[in-house]
Amino acid sequence: MQPAHEIDNYLGLKLRQARLAANFTQLRLAKKIGISFQQLQKYENATNRISSSRLVRVADALELPI
Repeated sequence: MQPAHEIDNYLGLKLRQARLAANFTQLRLAKKIGISFQQLQKYENATNRISSSRLVRVADALELPI
């Protein structure tokens, strides 16, 4: 398995920071965007890449601009 790309690491970090700033748990945000908290955790840890459509849903859920 290849290591995560630096962009995936950056997006995961920004996702976690935005989630915490909005005072959301992983479970709360995951439910709001229709995924498991494990999948959200994988996005934050850059284990899985986040698609652009999912990124838009996350931004909407956290009431942030994309």
